[in-house]
Amino acid sequence: MELYKNQALKIYNTLSSEKSTFTPIHEGNIGMYVCGPTVYSNVHLGNVRTFMSFDVIFRYLKYLGYNVRYVRNITDAGHLTDDGDVDNDRFVKQSRLEKLEPMEIVQKYTVDFHKVLDTFNFLPPTIEPTATGHILEQIELTEKLIADGFAYESNGSVYFDVFAYNAKGLNYGELSNRNVEELFANTRDLDGQSEKKNPQDFALWKNASPAHIMRWNSPWGEGFPGWHLECTAMSTKYLGEKFDIHGGGMDLKFPHHECEVAQGKACNGHTPVNYWMHTNMLTMNGLRMSKSTGNYILPMELVTGENTFFEKAFAPNIVRFCFSQAHYRSVLDISNDAMVASEKGFNRLMEAYKLISNLTASATSSLDIKAWRQSCYDAMNDDFNTPILIAQLFEGSRFINIVYDNKETLTAEDIQLLEATLSGFLFDVLGLRNENTVSGSSDATEKLNGVVEMLIGMRNQARANKDFAMSDQIRDELLAIGIQLKDGKEGTTFSV
Repeated sequence: MELYKNQALKIYNTLSSEKSTFTPIHEGNIGMYVCGPTVYSNVHLGNVRTFMSFDVIFRYLKYLGYNVRYVRNITDAGHLTDDGDVDNDRFVKQSRLEKLEPMEIVQKYTVDFHKVLDTFNFLPPTIEPTATGHILEQIELTEKLIADGFAYESNGSVYFDVFAYNAKGLNYGELSNRNVEELFANTRDLDGQSEKKNPQDFALWKNASPAHIMRWNSPWGEGFPGWHLECTAMSTKYLGEKFDIHGGGMDLKFPHHECEVAQGKACNGHTPVNYWMHTNMLTMNGLRMSKSTGNYILPMELVTGENTFFEKAFAPNIVRFCFSQAHYRSVLDISNDAMVASEKGFNRLMEAYKLISNLTASATSSLDIKAWRQSCYDAMNDDFNTPILIAQLFEGSRFINIVYDNKETLTAEDIQLLEATLSGFLFDVLGLRNENTVSGSSDATEKLNGVVEMLIGMRNQARANKDFAMSDQIRDELLAIGIQLKDGKEGTTFSV
């Protein structure tokens, strides 16, 4: 269903520094590229926050009825850092540390990446290309940039010429709002300065030293691609010279995404992306997460409870719910208190959701469910504002409780709309798993029902004996495990 025709979606565009109404290049179709992981180590929690934000964005766009081609790459080629020393290649360093070949490192941590994302119920991207699988495309782009006067070869390496780019009326620095003069001290340099015309120039292709393991043939000799080139090559191949959305963490805005803008404009004569989106940082206990300071935890350690920061393990649903309570452009701080509060909030929502099937329909509605439903869309239409959406979902849970308590009324049609809206936004959009149904065979369900009926009988006997403490204890302990009792004229019923 093409819901997007009735919904005005606004997205904050880093390039323009403002929110504007989203209009896809091709009606009903969206091309979205997100910079994926560099698979030389376990994916960290900050990465998960970024990828989860774009998973929700992907889900909502699909929920609106768009046909979305979502491309998220895997960086599996090593890039030199700092002074050009091969020992600074992350894949080489990790392969020596673990005594594995670089591509064994790639395979090991690609599997880990997918395992973590599956744990948190991510939808897979439409296409997941790798840098090493697109060496030919990167060489071809480099050749074109040289031919068009935007790049030059030096000692077997090729560099993008930033000054030549600006001299042709283009603007390197437009995405990050920097000027060339200020970039001297800030430019990330994959190599030494001696081979470059200008310190701001960045590597498109780097000549491989004899010690460099990951290397490919090229017109300039054996080498490997620059950090920024791979994303331009893969996004262009699968989404075209111009596409709708490019996303990543805010740490990639400069220089990585800035270089992608320059490469795209130099190759094709126009900006490569209409909407640039960037997620903010994840902190823990108010501090930046860092291995060096010890303020650091892996995603699966949060789920298993094998850490010293949190009092217990937290289910993947709780982590997703916690992450969704911060807007993707805001800093998200996690702590033990925040996770416990998220768990309580999530359980409240789920308990209310379970009650929907027990609501009694009336001839008229005293609540405006259609207006509430639109408020859920309005939250997501405002630059994917998940915290406001969650507030509206809690309002929906309040509706359920007051109707269940016979304080308000809903028609059968509105009950159905309430259920569909909650289900859609909780499970399809926010990506929470629906774990409300009792798993197992019908025999197991019958046994559970029998146990609950026995406890209801014990509670009734306690009430008859005026042992209200015991009566309340049975009710509260059943509620704690997700079984709610309701006393009525015809006796006590329960819902799971």
